[in-house]
Amino acid sequence: MDEYGNIINTAESDEVFGDSVHEVEGFVEHIIYRNEDNGYTVFNIIFKNREVTCIGTFSYLNEGEYISAQGSYVKHPVYWKQFKISTYSLKIPEDEKAVRRYLASGAVKGIGEKTAQNIVDYFGADTFRIIEEEPERLAEIKGISMKKAMDIANQLIGRKDMRKAMMFLQQYGISMNMSSKIYEQYGEQIYTIIQENPYKLADDVNGIGFKMADDIAQRAGIRADSEYRIRSGILYVLLNATAGGHVYLPMQQLIQAVKELLLVDIEDISHYVTDLALERKVVIKDENVYAAIYYYMELKAAAKLAELDISYGVDEIAVKKGLSSIEKSEGIVLDDMQRKAVLGAICNGLMIITGGPGTGKTTIINTIIRYFEMEGMDIRLAAPTGRAAKRMSETTGYEAQTIHRLLEINGGMTEDGKAAVNSHFERNEMNPLEADVIIIDEMSMVDINLLNALLAAVVDGTRLIFVGDVDQLPSVGPGNVLKDLIGCGCFNVVKLTKIFRQAKESEIITNAHAINRGENVTLNKYSRDFLFIHRDTPEAIVSALCTVVRDKLPGYVHADVQDIQVMTPMRKGLVGVEQLNQTLQAFLNPPADTKLEKEFGGTVFRVGDKVMQVKNNYQLEWEKRSRYGIANESGTGVFNGDTGTIEEIRPYTEEIVVRFDDDRYVHYGYKQLEELELAYAITIHKSQGSEYPAVIIPVFPGPRMLMTRNILYTAVTRARTCVCLIGREDCFREMIANENEQKRYSSLDIRIREIKGGQNS
Repeated sequence: MDEYGNIINTAESDEVFGDSVHEVEGFVEHIIYRNEDNGYTVFNIIFKNREVTCIGTFSYLNEGEYISAQGSYVKHPVYWKQFKISTYSLKIPEDEKAVRRYLASGAVKGIGEKTAQNIVDYFGADTFRIIEEEPERLAEIKGISMKKAMDIANQLIGRKDMRKAMMFLQQYGISMNMSSKIYEQYGEQIYTIIQENPYKLADDVNGIGFKMADDIAQRAGIRADSEYRIRSGILYVLLNATAGGHVYLPMQQLIQAVKELLLVDIEDISHYVTDLALERKVVIKDENVYAAIYYYMELKAAAKLAELDISYGVDEIAVKKGLSSIEKSEGIVLDDMQRKAVLGAICNGLMIITGGPGTGKTTIINTIIRYFEMEGMDIRLAAPTGRAAKRMSETTGYEAQTIHRLLEINGGMTEDGKAAVNSHFERNEMNPLEADVIIIDEMSMVDINLLNALLAAVVDGTRLIFVGDVDQLPSVGPGNVLKDLIGCGCFNVVKLTKIFRQAKESEIITNAHAINRGENVTLNKYSRDFLFIHRDTPEAIVSALCTVVRDKLPGYVHADVQDIQVMTPMRKGLVGVEQLNQTLQAFLNPPADTKLEKEFGGTVFRVGDKVMQVKNNYQLEWEKRSRYGIANESGTGVFNGDTGTIEEIRPYTEEIVVRFDDDRYVHYGYKQLEELELAYAITIHKSQGSEYPAVIIPVFPGPRMLMTRNILYTAVTRARTCVCLIGREDCFREMIANENEQKRYSSLDIRIREIKGGQNS
């Protein structure tokens, strides 16, 4: 008996195995498995009163279809006998019994067994012709309205048209899944679009970018100097620049990038840019070119910030009395700059507080919270990442959320229960946040997209307080928000520079400030919390790193190995993220008979591995569990930089279960593993907003643009108890000397000055 309960006649089966060609036909009873990208499908049909398991690649196939196929029988090591299809055709059923079965199979929504029987009893073998040519006649049958008759006809014709379109799109190397998206978007227009302007796909279809559209265009014979290609290339370069943090590009830099992308000699690209500006797809401002969405994003943010920046009339005597009460009850003494920051938050609608580690930002936040609590105000706290929000909660004793959760991210669901393509925030202009005071920490991580979403949900009269370290690396996404807010010179800003006595006892903090100022740092391995281990070669660095992370630091900082973070400036090379992760995985979590693993895209994922989510996914579902393993809280959304551990690998359901650091459990289908990567080592950019008991940093020469002062400063400030640098001292010194940050094109500061200047004139 096989997997599906069929009795196997071994002798008979052995006769048919081999290269000889056989034919089977029947209804697709059940699709067991389908790869939506390449069309590989496993399904059952009933042939000669026996269930046959078929395998093959299909451009379009659904349950209820009638298939005639040619192929050969093969032996599967687990499922035994399968029919491997080489050629096939989909047939419209011809006899009355077959027509009734097709209609009742679920292939056509709204037709069940009884309705199918009534239709066939009435029209007989002529049923399909009637449906296609005279669909209104279906309304002659009791229980079928004219509307339902038209719907049945549209479904059948639509399935026929979709099958044809899917097979057409396969010629251009488009996957099954993407073909379905394209057809849903355009329907019968797809033939004209592919043959005339396939670059339209990049504008309209989620998941298709310029590169894919360009490949389709080449297959369709579109000229390399086509106007459509040039225009699409311009938009691609502008949107691709946002991955480097840019909101715009200077005109000449844009033109050069487009030429390098298209590899075609084009005399005058600027007039294509002008045409796009006339169509409002780009904005040209002072010889700088923006994708329109980002220009208006900055403009809208600037306008909202200006609206929030109001002064409140307060009773200064009462405020000072309240602050004195807080200082006494909390056992603290605010210095002049801290007091100025707190007063600024009380007296103004918008306040910005910036400073490095040990400068008292947490004390200020706590004092602000206590004051507004005394005033009976509603306070909300948030930070860009889960780790940063968790740390904010720990240091304030007040609940903090990620900004995404504060704004109530909603992935949305379609009618069939699948995640919708477009996610949105429930909190916005129409449904604003109910709060008197909002405090956002780690503002250096906030990009222009997230700032806009936040500001949209804040009503005038709400106090908004931004806190962050402007010397940290800027956000991964586009914009230079914190730096522009400070640099515009239009808002209330307090810059904290004094390092407090307790903080001065930490060499992590004192050395971080020295690095930030470009000063000399004494290196030795006898420091209590800032260690430097000299090694000259990559091999020696990696060897020492493995020993330190597993054998030395866990006991020293009283933390689990998984909580100690290796971070490096680069992805490639012997001390880059990719190589280090392979080495550390083999060292810390080697293969074992008791550990399941799954290879995907060249990476082996193993139970027990430390992993990181590498893109925002607003639709991913998560749950939190009680100590008995029962889900007691659920939601959607896992974000770039979230880290966790692989708890289970389930081959039968083809999924991996990850437990993230905040105890959220997420189930990843195998096809979603492109969103995960090993996280024993991470780039310093990915560490933003996080804090670890101990940090290990390999120090070895790499690309100059990555070996910079603020990258080193960011890495050092991620450690709570201990920093351990392993490598070459000359490289460490060169990083401190290299203050050349990557140029980032943003103009929020300019937009703010324009609006504030207009208000003051």
